[in-house]
Amino acid sequence: MRSERLVPLIVACALFMEQLDSTVIATSLPAIAADLKEDPIALKLALTSYLLSLAVFIPASGWFADRFGSRTVFRAAIVIFTAGSLLCGLAQALPDFVAYRILQGMGGAMMVPVGRLVILRTVPKEELVSALAWLTIPALLGPVIGPPLGGFITTYFDWRYIFFLNLPIGLLGFVLVSRFIPDIREPNVPPFDLRGMCLSGLGLAGLVFGFALLGQHAVAPSLAFAVIAVGAVSMGFYIRHARRTVKPILDLALLKIPTFFAGVVGASLFRVGIGALPFLLPLLLQLGFGLSPFASGMITFASAAGAMTMKFTAAPIIRTFGFRRVLVVNCVIAAAFIAIGALFRPDMPYLVLIGALLLGGFFRSLQFTSTNALSYADIPSEAMSRATSFASVAQQVSISTGVAVAALVLDLMRGWRGDGTIALGDFSVAFLVVAAIAVCSVFFFLRLPADAGAELARGRVKPAQVPAPAGEMGSAG
Repeated sequence: MRSERLVPLIVACALFMEQLDSTVIATSLPAIAADLKEDPIALKLALTSYLLSLAVFIPASGWFADRFGSRTVFRAAIVIFTAGSLLCGLAQALPDFVAYRILQGMGGAMMVPVGRLVILRTVPKEELVSALAWLTIPALLGPVIGPPLGGFITTYFDWRYIFFLNLPIGLLGFVLVSRFIPDIREPNVPPFDLRGMCLSGLGLAGLVFGFALLGQHAVAPSLAFAVIAVGAVSMGFYIRHARRTVKPILDLALLKIPTFFAGVVGASLFRVGIGALPFLLPLLLQLGFGLSPFASGMITFASAAGAMTMKFTAAPIIRTFGFRRVLVVNCVIAAAFIAIGALFRPDMPYLVLIGALLLGGFFRSLQFTSTNALSYADIPSEAMSRATSFASVAQQVSISTGVAVAALVLDLMRGWRGDGTIALGDFSVAFLVVAAIAVCSVFFFLRLPADAGAELARGRVKPAQVPAPAGEMGSAG
């Protein structure tokens, strides 16, 4: 099998495991909350803690892959993620569950970015769009299978068994990686930016986790704001540090590349809206509509089915219309399909609801594929590890922020009413808020030149240029 198919399919085993895990958990949140005797909104910590762990540890993934070899790091990541899954299935309380999700995140932080790095370094650039599409085909099976499978297990068995599904998948991934993935490493690896790792990790953790603590009745609001303040100050120190360092762990100089800036910063706003959906939809269907986890999963899987359908048409759509036009027009369409969730009602025909989710999944996936490919259009091979780390951090932070925003809106709405329950109208407000955030990303895509990523879209490659890190340009910060 050609490299642009074989390597992505193998890497997709890991992505399949991660996506299956996250979608299964989203479907089972109400049941997990009931079993652990917690408020369903409090289970946002189970989602945000995992995403936060990804964001904190992803920056080191590129360096470790360069230093110790991509195959070695990839295999270790699969082992850590699988072990975390086993422990999650054995958790007895929310603190334990959150801690084991953080362990899973440590594995996922190395697993997916390093796998993507292997693809970017082994597949020719003219085949990159096709390779990324092949990568996501098996990976999208996780979101397709996850909701109905997780709902079935949760409804008729026990939610804990859903975590044990990762054990055979992890074993298969370990074997395939050992046999087929090359152990790529860089000959000259710069020193590890430990100070930058600590500052960026503390900053991201403070901002994301502090924001997630807002609305937690067990924590005083002053504590949540204090955590956010610590995160903001730490990120400020990191920005200063990155400008003075030759090889910072998160290279801010990459943002000077217009395609990377739009594909990372612009797409982050869009992902805030998308990140809220796996949290909102199962709660709406189970708490608002009164459906079982299995019935809920059978409905929400339509989004992933639509996304999978898109993967076969992404390359010709981008080739025909170009990145800028696709990103601008599709952003508005995809945000509208997020907002349409505000109209969902229990008496709505299920076929109409499933159709809306199916189409929404199609357009959201087109936006993801377009931004992911555009982000690396002008990145040379020697900067790929830094670029993938940066892009992955931005993705996880924005998705976790989406969960936190949706949970905060629900909590504020029920607090405003004062009855302590989550009403159907609360979900409508949450859908509209996150859709409004998502559509704001269109302003970043409008700034792109009309021919942005044209060589990549047409299958031709031009010499890529990337500005040197700020420290190499003599910046004193």
